[in-house]
Amino acid sequence: MDNRKAYRIYVERRAASSPVLKNCAAAFWVGGSICLAGQLLFALYRWLGMSPDMAGGAVTVTLIFSSALLTGLGVFDRIARYAGAGTLVPVTGFANAVVSPAVDTRSEGMLLGVGGKIFTIAGPVLLFGTLCGTVYGVVYYLAGLLL
Repeated sequence: MDNRKAYRIYVERRAASSPVLKNCAAAFWVGGSICLAGQLLFALYRWLGMSPDMAGGAVTVTLIFSSALLTGLGVFDRIARYAGAGTLVPVTGFANAVVSPAVDTRSEGMLLGVGGKIFTIAGPVLLFGTLCGTVYGVVYYLAGLLL
């Protein structure tokens, strides 16, 4: 038996098996709970007299603030360890991705630590999204001129 086969057998014996069904169930109910909270907030803001567009914006801001606050307090990480991908509901996951590097580097100072590292994870997403949006807008504009 060659070294690669022996190593593969060794790794397979040592690797812990992942409880896939348990992980999927946790991600489903936590992600669903975040979405349910968003729906309940939307209903609350509508009940308070906001238009649908205003209520949608208020829900987004509330979820971003809540996620950022929970990340700063260390609670979001514990939830994410339990729920995995269930916490990646786009708005809350993105807020966590922005705040986490800032929290981790705050000991390096506000400018070089927090300011320099806050977009290390979210920065490429923002850059790519902005670039794609710009290209799409130019193509849409030019197509409108030609048609």
